[in-house]
Amino acid sequence: MGLPHTDVPERLGVSLAILAAFGFSFKAIFVKLAYASAEVDAVTLLTLRMLFAFPIFFIIGFSALRGGPRLSRKDWLLLVLLGLAGYYGASILDFMGLAYITAGLERLILFTYPTLTILLGVLFLGKRFDRRLMFALLLCSMGITLACVTDFGFSDDEARVITGVLLIFGSALAYAFYSAFSEVSIKRLGSMRFSVLAMLVSIFAVQMHFLLVNPLTHLIQPTPVYLYCAAMAVFSTVLPVFFQSAAVRRIGAPRTVLIGTLGPVLTLFFSWLILAEPLTLMQLAGTVLVIAGVMVVNPPKRG
Repeated sequence: MGLPHTDVPERLGVSLAILAAFGFSFKAIFVKLAYASAEVDAVTLLTLRMLFAFPIFFIIGFSALRGGPRLSRKDWLLLVLLGLAGYYGASILDFMGLAYITAGLERLILFTYPTLTILLGVLFLGKRFDRRLMFALLLCSMGITLACVTDFGFSDDEARVITGVLLIFGSALAYAFYSAFSEVSIKRLGSMRFSVLAMLVSIFAVQMHFLLVNPLTHLIQPTPVYLYCAAMAVFSTVLPVFFQSAAVRRIGAPRTVLIGTLGPVLTLFFSWLILAEPLTLMQLAGTVLVIAGVMVVNPPKRG
């Protein structure tokens, strides 16, 4: 028996949210590999990532830019704010923080953003707390904490860890703003058009930042840096951005960000596999809790 018509968009939204989490989970891995391959700073690394992403975004999104309603001043203002917060502000703070702390600890702090997203929605967008969302969020938060707690012992330099923690928390706050308010723009402009325009704002901001603080010679890097940045552009930027925006349109921002909590679990696994970071029983227990949380917010349907 086929699925009811109303279930198809919902299941597609969930699948897109999972794919977005998978793509985003590799970002920290690529950043760590790039830092290990050369003496490259965060601004240069993010600039190269955006330069590789720009032509792909423009080609994919060209048709979306030509259609849709005319943008008002309010639309442009929100787009600029979201572009600056999401893929510029959150990204630059995240890249800077990853120079100080491990990928696992970065995931722990960054994924305070689902809580911040829901709180921003309640405070400014008329959203209300749902018991199932609260329970799922609690399970996911507990799981992420367990999965990442061992990373706190990686460094003996407390000042370095604190610096990284503050930078990543700033990234989480910026991305929470983007996640909470993007739903408003996506409903008006469509997921594809919004994604392209917000990313173009971010790309422009990143290039301006680079030109203000670095000479152009910093763009000359070893081949591995270019390869990691290209991989980030395609697999951890372009594809997951479109997947996530499409998921928000189908299932809403709260469920999308909660499903996105799979990302830290994936990062932990691949950081163990690729970066040789430890994977402990406590982290595995956290994985179980995160998966349980995702199942609570998206329970399997019978029939």
